Amino acid sequence: MKHLLPQEAWVWLQAEGAQRTARGEEPPLFVDVRMEIESLYVGRPPGVENIPWYEYPDLTPDPARFAAAVAEEAGSKERPVLLICRSGKRTLDAGKALEAAGFSEVAHVVHGFEGELNEDFKRSSVNGWRFEGLPWEQM
Repeated sequence: MKHLLPQEAWVWLQAEGAQRTARGEEPPLFVDVRMEIESLYVGRPPGVENIPWYEYPDLTPDPARFAAAVAEEAGSKERPVLLICRSGKRTLDAGKALEAAGFSEVAHVVHGFEGELNEDFKRSSVNGWRFEGLPWEQM
């Protein structure tokens, strides 16, 4: 699994997407593994697909279900997949599940969308997608 800092992930998405589109292939699949309510309420990068690693009320990961959902959305396990979550922790387990399921190119966003907690226990103030000023939207 590739570990990309937010800026690296954004550049990779743009470059890989352009190259694949020029070849007539699907661009990388960008997957937000947070619960749907997190993705909608807190915000998310544009164009990301929400496929939760786990969901309320169980809050228990089901790696096989997750990998099957990503495979269905991707259309092929050869399509590159980029994962993002809140802080970059869930994506490590989700990425391992995808690799175990046979996905050939998996990457994740280090520090995720909101990044690590600061000394006041607040996010988006130390690192992460939003902290880096990358594009995002909120519903």
